[in-house]
Amino acid sequence: MSLPDFLIAGVPKAGTTALHAALTGHPDLYLSPVKEPKFFLSDGPPPTVGGPGDVQTYQEHIWRRPAYEKLFAAAPAGALKGEATPFYLYDLKSHDRIRALIPDVKLIILLRDPVDRAHSNWTHLWVAGLEEEADFLAACRAEESRQQRQWADFWHYIGLGLYGRQLQHLYQRFSRDQVLLLRYRDLKDNPAETLDRVCSFLGVRTGILTAIPKENVNRHYVEDNGVNRVLRGLLRAGGNFGHHFPVPLRLAARGPLLTLLHRTKGNRPVTTPEERAALLPYFAEDIALLQDVTGERYDDWLSLDRHARAS
Repeated sequence: MSLPDFLIAGVPKAGTTALHAALTGHPDLYLSPVKEPKFFLSDGPPPTVGGPGDVQTYQEHIWRRPAYEKLFAAAPAGALKGEATPFYLYDLKSHDRIRALIPDVKLIILLRDPVDRAHSNWTHLWVAGLEEEADFLAACRAEESRQQRQWADFWHYIGLGLYGRQLQHLYQRFSRDQVLLLRYRDLKDNPAETLDRVCSFLGVRTGILTAIPKENVNRHYVEDNGVNRVLRGLLRAGGNFGHHFPVPLRLAARGPLLTLLHRTKGNRPVTTPEERAALLPYFAEDIALLQDVTGERYDDWLSLDRHARAS
């Protein structure tokens, strides 16, 4: 039976892609060639409705078990098998699905300052042309309405960052020695040490992985102007209706629009103190819960000074 021995289970925009890429270089590990198969996010076919681009993403889900097991069939004998779907922590029902199928699995969780994580999430969708709100806080305020309209989890800027309640639920289903908690900042600032922690947790050789492969960071700055509003409107329209067309045709239509949208390069904006002050009340109670649940300190996330925080 080809099922994973470990899962990188959370969270989006917290270094899961970088960790997945790094672990592929370890000779004792085999990572799924599909980075986010999303198998445990549903009991059957994924949803057929959602926000811009959601249905196209749902079409990529690997939800049939034979197809999921096939992802690990090429693993060398003796290698530990794993995959990275950073939404597993957030989707509480996935906890039960994972426990039912692979109860002894090891779970790796990367956590990031929830305000910075939310801002990175919004920036990702804004640069992709799918987010219609040019104001980060306005996009966060739209979350409840979007949930009611069944937009996908990636639009849940605030909800995805409520780690305390998510981990509390996870620990009711898995023993704590099956779960490794890491910080996004540790992976960025101390990659060799952090990768050794991961390898030690998995029970494979340490000292082999020393660096994180360069992340595919989009450095395009997307200004909110008339031309770009038209381009984003076209990209959102494609996101809403593109699932009716073959993938090559979708890519052929989307590529030139993204090239025009990304014609200006520059550093992505960072979270401002004003944005932090507005959003921290949404997270304060959950950060306290996170500390109670994990026994670790995360109160630096309550600071308005980004230099005082270790995301």
